[in-house]
Amino acid sequence: MKIPDFEPMLATRVDEPFDDPGWWFEVKWDGYRVVLAAEGGKIRARSRRGLDLTGPFPELASLPIPDGVAVDGEVVAFDEEGLPSFSYLQQRTGFGGRGTKADVGVNLVVFDLLFRGQSLIGQPYEDRASMLRELALPSPIVVPEPTPEHGTAVFEVARRRGLEGIVGKRLGSPYQPGRRSADWKKVSVKRRLRAVVGGYLPGEGGRSSTFGSVLVGLHDDVGLRWIAAVGSGFDDVTLEIFATHLRQIERPRSPFHNQVVLPRPGRPLWVEPVIVIGVEYKEWTHDNHLRAPVFKGVETVPAEAVTWAEEGPG
Repeated sequence: MKIPDFEPMLATRVDEPFDDPGWWFEVKWDGYRVVLAAEGGKIRARSRRGLDLTGPFPELASLPIPDGVAVDGEVVAFDEEGLPSFSYLQQRTGFGGRGTKADVGVNLVVFDLLFRGQSLIGQPYEDRASMLRELALPSPIVVPEPTPEHGTAVFEVARRRGLEGIVGKRLGSPYQPGRRSADWKKVSVKRRLRAVVGGYLPGEGGRSSTFGSVLVGLHDDVGLRWIAAVGSGFDDVTLEIFATHLRQIERPRSPFHNQVVLPRPGRPLWVEPVIVIGVEYKEWTHDNHLRAPVFKGVETVPAEAVTWAEEGPG
């Protein structure tokens, strides 16, 4: 029987972790989702959007997956502390730097079994998990052990270790290719800091009268250190009010002592570093910038108190 090209099943986002004896919980791996199938001596590795991942990750083509097996998982790069790092993955593919690719190794984390001689997607989740463990897939494949019932404890471990979050999976549930199902629930760890606004990038399209993103930093021993361009999280009213204030405090030179990396081509406008905002983000990148920053409001604290020592990584 030919192995179908399964599309990955997707999880529904929920705000808080939970405990439930009818659920098992796993870490949410921060990498590139892949459905990998071994058939006729060859391996197919398809991304969520149907792209062939054996191009950017040729080592996937030689993984020790038994013939006639298809698995769902994540291509992950682990850092020196053994934690998944999306920033390392970007270095490997060249998307996170200046087009150069770093020599970064990757692993395949496998968390579901979709096919083993026949389709298994109609089988209960716990049965698929048991059959996956029976395969005893060797390194560099990683098969994590789910934790029954105690989602809040798993979430707390993920939060303390700086992981992206957790995924809960309902016992008895089938695998639903290509669907976002309430049988899988994901809870993201939300990290937050305060940052000083030192400039902004003029907007385009619907934001042409306001701004596209604000450029923010933290005070260190040298001065104001740029860490992110924040463009998400502003509603229409906030955009208008914020833009008015930014225009009133413009200055000719950058207040940042390091290089500012713009999210798109354009000429930034600099402002006096007096406004402090709250920023929610996923993680610090390898070059000490914020990944996926989101504006969460204005903070009423002195800008000089917002320091690298207090708010920075580590």
